[in-house]
Amino acid sequence: MAEKKTQTDKFKEAARELECDEDEARWDERLRKLAKSKPETEKPAD
Repeated sequence: MAEKKTQTDKFKEAARELECDEDEARWDERLRKLAKSKPETEKPAD
């Protein structure tokens, strides 16, 4: 019988098959790059 996998296990398996990076430090680094980018605000018309 095949063992029953949790949704989390299925997600991790799919991520590995897609060669996703599991390094938490690299994740934090990439997230900081996205988070520090602020959208430009519109200047009020004079």
